[in-house]
Amino acid sequence: MEIRELRWGDFEALLETYWELYDERARGERVGIGLFDERPSRPDEVEWFASLFKRALEGEVFAVVAEVDGRAVGLCDIHPVVRGGRGSDGGHYGELGILIDRRHRGQGIGRAMMVRALGLARDRFDLVRLWVYATNERARGLYRSLGFEVTGRMPSAVRQLGEYVDAELMVVDLRRWTPPSANR
Repeated sequence: MEIRELRWGDFEALLETYWELYDERARGERVGIGLFDERPSRPDEVEWFASLFKRALEGEVFAVVAEVDGRAVGLCDIHPVVRGGRGSDGGHYGELGILIDRRHRGQGIGRAMMVRALGLARDRFDLVRLWVYATNERARGLYRSLGFEVTGRMPSAVRQLGEYVDAELMVVDLRRWTPPSANR
């Protein structure tokens, strides 16, 4: 496994991973991120990826990929909560998103990507937040092990499979953050 910065050629593999989440949901499986009613179109996803890639090239977004056997199997990005430079009112705050191919979950890939992304983001952001479903024990444990703390809870934040699920807001202070081992 290699953790590296996002490349334009990662689009197809990451799109496939994202679209597979819609298949998981259709099979009645819980997914760890919010999805649209219907799977977005390919043109919509090209537009989204192009924007992410451009913002990463400009240094506004930090985007790292996990590559296994020459294929991108995960993406972790940290983007500003508020657009504008570090001097803007909310420019010190980043938001983390993560996506991992279902065949590679539970293998330490998420941890390795997050350690790398948080390390890169330290020069840009003081704080990084994320939202996690309260039912996602595996993810919550990972985030806690990386220094994230629960700072809030949104009751019934999402409805999945006909049930309401709370979401927790977790934050890590990068001013005091010490990078843990990516393999721990």
